[in-house]
Amino acid sequence: MKILRSILVATTALATISLAVPATPARAQAAPKLGAGLTMYFQMGGNPGDGATLPREIGAKAAADLYGVKIVEQFSGWAPEKMINQFRQAMAASPDCIEIMGHPGNAAFFPLVDQAEKAGIMVTAGNVPLDEIEAKFRQNGFGYAGTYLFEGGEETAAAMVAEGHLKPGDEALEYGLFSEGPRGESDRGLAAGLKKAGLKVTELTISPQVDADSALAVPILVAYIERHPNLKAIGTQHGLVTSFIPQALKEAGKKPGDIIVGGIDLAPATVSGLESGYITTVLNQQLYLQGFLPVVQCVMSKRYFMPGLNINTASGTVNGALIKKLVPLIKKGIE
Repeated sequence: MKILRSILVATTALATISLAVPATPARAQAAPKLGAGLTMYFQMGGNPGDGATLPREIGAKAAADLYGVKIVEQFSGWAPEKMINQFRQAMAASPDCIEIMGHPGNAAFFPLVDQAEKAGIMVTAGNVPLDEIEAKFRQNGFGYAGTYLFEGGEETAAAMVAEGHLKPGDEALEYGLFSEGPRGESDRGLAAGLKKAGLKVTELTISPQVDADSALAVPILVAYIERHPNLKAIGTQHGLVTSFIPQALKEAGKKPGDIIVGGIDLAPATVSGLESGYITTVLNQQLYLQGFLPVVQCVMSKRYFMPGLNINTASGTVNGALIKKLVPLIKKGIE
């Protein structure tokens, strides 16, 4: 946890430096902040402080402080139906802006977003895109900050194959959210990428119970590994499940590198897994920016009528060699 928080602190500092306005005379600094008076409800995704949510919290709070926006955080434990209910609650409060996660899909959100837009509330999306809604309301500020899901999964698969020296015919498991519409595009992309490389891929769906409490993935993965002695690779695009794969491998009696692992996000246990070699590669979708950029969208659209910005926050994959170089630099930089 200390390593992850160090990374987040350094990222926060760098992002704030790069996005902040250059120094000005004291009288100018005393002027009201650009977003002063604006209120934004913000769907964070998981639970407060978890490894796949904390960077987004930090990013949103940093942008809110920079621009003077009041942020009201909403946490859903990744449950789509709760996200819909939270959106209704946010609309009832009549804020200036709302950031939503696209997990429930276009059909579920469209009539609600339409209602919010007619009421003068600017809406934007993060983490999972809502293409149809974005096309309809882009001029009003509806944008997207997150990964291009299918492509991100394909990129993870390519890194697994290259770094793990996987070969056609190797057995692989893709443990993903295949039953969850738009959110499942990441896992579908990863599975497609592994199949394209000639691997024999089994797709196993993450249950709602594991989605809410990812520690439950450990016995499921241990059992699968024990029943498939020729398994060469495990892939997932679930951030918290990624963080529990090293524990499953250890309980199954596997050593680092015995099974090539590709995942997503830099949760604390995932960083440790990359350092130890139990995790081979992860897609870095820059969760901090998924918190920061929607606040910027709110301010720019409300103050300057800027249309929605569609930004792919994923910046490639991270492997153990990069983490081993990065962590000492981060630690040294904050001492």
